[in-house]
Amino acid sequence: MALTAELPATSGEARDRVLALLRAGHRQVDDVVVADALLITSELVTNALRHAGGVTGFTARISSDRLEVTVEDASPVRPFVPSDTRDGRIGGYGWSLVGRLATSVVITSTVFGKGIHVTLRLR
Repeated sequence: MALTAELPATSGEARDRVLALLRAGHRQVDDVVVADALLITSELVTNALRHAGGVTGFTARISSDRLEVTVEDASPVRPFVPSDTRDGRIGGYGWSLVGRLATSVVITSTVFGKGIHVTLRLR
């Protein structure tokens, strides 16, 4: 089962799409896993909108026992964690949460920026 549509304009729209996808599945997903999925989605989309020139691609799908969310943005700059702060940059706390909650995180370069592909185990 996959979700692809026009790009979400807000992190709330992206969360709503992921929640609908999770609820449309035939299996019961634990509330904690749903909360983790929504937090991950929100962080990725918010960061793309706030720091990376906007969302240029968004997909979410369920594959076997995993949720896969990909957010592409218009910046080649990779997210950083607070311990990486240099030159007065602040932030990175949401990115740390994504790394802790996700089963895997892969960042790839795209023609217009980067894509962040996150996988979360549903059980």
